[in-house]
Amino acid sequence: MTYLLESLLDIATSYDGLVFDQWGVLHNGAEPYPHAVDILTELRRRGHFMAVLSNSGRRARANQELIEQIGFPPGLFGRVMSSGEALWQDIYTGRIAEQIFFKVERRPCDAAHFAEGLKIEFASKMCEVEAILLLGVPDDSIIEEWEHSLNEAAALNLPVYCANPDRFSPRPNGKLALQPGALAYAYKDRGGSVTFYGKPHLPVFSGLERAVDMVGGRLLMIGDSLEHDIAGANIAGWDSVFVLGGLHKTEIDENDIAGSVKDLVNAHGIKPPTFAIREAK
Repeated sequence: MTYLLESLLDIATSYDGLVFDQWGVLHNGAEPYPHAVDILTELRRRGHFMAVLSNSGRRARANQELIEQIGFPPGLFGRVMSSGEALWQDIYTGRIAEQIFFKVERRPCDAAHFAEGLKIEFASKMCEVEAILLLGVPDDSIIEEWEHSLNEAAALNLPVYCANPDRFSPRPNGKLALQPGALAYAYKDRGGSVTFYGKPHLPVFSGLERAVDMVGGRLLMIGDSLEHDIAGANIAGWDSVFVLGGLHKTEIDENDIAGSVKDLVNAHGIKPPTFAIREAK
């Protein structure tokens, strides 16, 4: 059974750490959501440990800087972990053998910033590379624009490393932006090889546990994606809070929240979240 919360303060003392998704929970990419700064500041004042676990193709430091630029005070989070950071670490340590990549990025220079400290190269033609590095997708993209590239990559049998399994992400004014996961799953449908980094896959949850020295601890995942945040928390053995006002906002009937959540988890084939809340507050 999923319990509807009024505030995270009602349950925070039951956990060793509170782990927040970023997009759709803390902010929309341009500004914090209402009450987000206030609740995080109060949780920090009360001594609660907080971290961010984000399906972002950018590295941890870049995500930390983005959070602060958007308007969150420095020092709120004890750790920021991103799927892009996990991917960077695997390239750096040699777990990923390829060294020449075709890049897909949200903004120009994102891939160059990501590659700092790595001995890799980028080429502009797929026939010249060993693999594809899928870090981000421009916000105005639609899946149809990528059909030719997906087909070309499949014909060359190129492996894809996807730094963000999300298919869509909330943006200002209620819009949803295409994310790398949408391209990666479309590539899988063509028989392509894809390695996913980030939620809901267990390694990124385990990596955060180790990084904050809370292996076996009582951790709570607060997220808006059933497919990634809630399903991943279930796999990791964490409790979870489903934020209703994020990715699934239009699928929630305010007159029957319990029924809406039940229908959604059944549709996704996952265990229900421990709690639900309208927004992070």
